[in-house]
Amino acid sequence: MHSKSTYGTIAVKTAVLLIAALLLFAPFLFQDVRALEVAARICIFIVLVASYDLLIGYTGIVSFAHTMFFGFGAYGAAIALRQMGPGWDAVAIGALAGVLVSLVVATGVGLLSLRVKAIFFAMITLATASVALVLASQLSQFTGGEDGITYRVPDLFKPATKLMVDETGKVARLFGVKLNGKLAAYYFVFFTSLALFLLMLRVVAAPLGSVLKAIRENEARAEAIGYRVVAYRTFVFCLSAAVASLAGTIYAVWLKYTGPDTTLSFAIMIDILLMVVIGGMGTMWGAVVGAVLMVMAQYYLRDLMGAAAETTANIPLLPDLLDPDRWLFWLGIIFILLVYFFPRGITGTIMQKGARL
Repeated sequence: MHSKSTYGTIAVKTAVLLIAALLLFAPFLFQDVRALEVAARICIFIVLVASYDLLIGYTGIVSFAHTMFFGFGAYGAAIALRQMGPGWDAVAIGALAGVLVSLVVATGVGLLSLRVKAIFFAMITLATASVALVLASQLSQFTGGEDGITYRVPDLFKPATKLMVDETGKVARLFGVKLNGKLAAYYFVFFTSLALFLLMLRVVAAPLGSVLKAIRENEARAEAIGYRVVAYRTFVFCLSAAVASLAGTIYAVWLKYTGPDTTLSFAIMIDILLMVVIGGMGTMWGAVVGAVLMVMAQYYLRDLMGAAAETTANIPLLPDLLDPDRWLFWLGIIFILLVYFFPRGITGTIMQKGARL
């Protein structure tokens, strides 16, 4: 029988498993193009947010360069696919190039900057990310500039590809869903994202996770008992950068387009920060909850507000307040309420309250 101190953790893990099951069967449960786009984006952002949680939640490193590494992976795949054609070799070389560039930059920034105070490191990463964004816009012969790059992906992921055919020679269906390249592309996103997330779970469950928490709680004490704090911080910064780069490659393959707004934008960095805070820092499970809530709000809050405005059309003031154009205002209100009622994030607060029973 489980002790009461584990009830919060059990509740969080149950919710995460339910989300995983919904994402696994999303193409069959939600049979429209938009829903599949939302599910794929959730999968990718879970990985991106979890890799950032390794930094801010487990090690106490505040970085504003996470989207830069995400962009390196996306642009690596995009440039390789455009130059080499739609083959798996291009995807592999692009992913490898993105990871290598991310590791070189992360190592350089980490070794030069992680010795300084947190706020100075944050500013250095912000400056580095800004340089990457400017270079992506100006090196148009490689990156496509502001217009970005469009390219073809491996034939397996083309919507016209038939994974299975029926007796008439048409693409087969399973529960009404076409077994075509779009379905293959989604499951490529799902399973690669799942593998990366499980890898990060393994990292934080290993002794390394305890060392990172010790550094976060008291850097001087960790240094005093023999841990090389700068080396550990640089290592986790590089690991986080590599995972973010791979997430960028996955996103590039899914989207078939890579540009500054889709991978390097500072708005994406703000989204990642919000997802970490909403879900709960230093839990890893919080990445799942935060990514799901934030992406769902970005895609469906306007629709929900539009329906609410129509329903309350005869009530004074309410339709104006619920105008879909004010969705960002309401998203801000919801965020403030979540921070107030869940100060450690949703998963962090639930796990903490479960431990107090």
